[in-house]
Amino acid sequence: MSDVAGLRFGVSAAWDTVSSLWTLRSPVRNAVHLPWIDRARQVIRRPDVAAAVGPLRELTRPQRWLPDFLTPPPPGPDAEFEEQLEQIAGTAPEVVVRDLLATTRRGPLGPFGDALRRDPKAMLPLLVTAVRVWHDAAIAPDWPRMRALLEADIAHRASQFAEGGAGWALGTLHPTVRWAGDRVVSDDPWRLDFDLGGRGLALNPGIFTPQRVLWNLLEDSPPGGTYPVRAVATLWETPPAAAGDPLARVLGSGRAALLNLLDTAATTTDLARRAGMSCGNVSQHLSALHAAGLVSRSRQGRHVLYRGTEAAAVLLRASRGE
Repeated sequence: MSDVAGLRFGVSAAWDTVSSLWTLRSPVRNAVHLPWIDRARQVIRRPDVAAAVGPLRELTRPQRWLPDFLTPPPPGPDAEFEEQLEQIAGTAPEVVVRDLLATTRRGPLGPFGDALRRDPKAMLPLLVTAVRVWHDAAIAPDWPRMRALLEADIAHRASQFAEGGAGWALGTLHPTVRWAGDRVVSDDPWRLDFDLGGRGLALNPGIFTPQRVLWNLLEDSPPGGTYPVRAVATLWETPPAAAGDPLARVLGSGRAALLNLLDTAATTTDLARRAGMSCGNVSQHLSALHAAGLVSRSRQGRHVLYRGTEAAAVLLRASRGE
């Protein structure tokens, strides 16, 4: 039960940077990300990016396991990308070798992987550079909206944890995962069985995660897993149009757009992403709506969640002629 007490959620920019290359290689299977894929294809064709990212592309070949050290669990809920790069760069040579050898169960190492295995100290900086270059070129331009979606997911998990405890939070994480009294059971084809040994469990939502939870491969690695983020289909949506909305003529287009989005609880950053506004504008609108009794707010950990009240629902139904 000490591991349940150590359950924590965080955002991992390193995970989404690395796993995005899987998505780029399989556009048909990841059609929800086509707007990003179209841009990333242009980026990867640039000679400077292609040359620098080569080592990372080799380690993310289709159907290949990732070495655990390449996607470390974030050290905290607000971990920045640079902190995770430092985690990767500080990996002990023997851990690099151990993790690389574990991936050979899915096929032999490529030229860079083999060179990294033979001389981790000399080759690891090249891999760190590859992760940094790919993040800066392909992920950073969209990271604010990605992070907003990830943080909204974590706020939802925090609410579940507060209302129903760790068992409920884990049992509703994904259809392939369930809580079985004293352990987490995952429908995973690899049939791995790990004793967390009081180390807790770090979980992070993933933008580019396949449709199941992915766990660290080795028992000696920091216990961690990545699950598909909620509402990923909304990530590349354009802001809702308010033209012709009767409520917009009364409240203004910004406040009307927010009310239309607040049928479920959301954070300011999530609303800003979905409505195409700045966080400052969203905060101003939410303050006015809250003062008018149209929005309620509650704190869940470090997050403040907003939701439309029954009065807002009445206005919305009336404006729609319901």
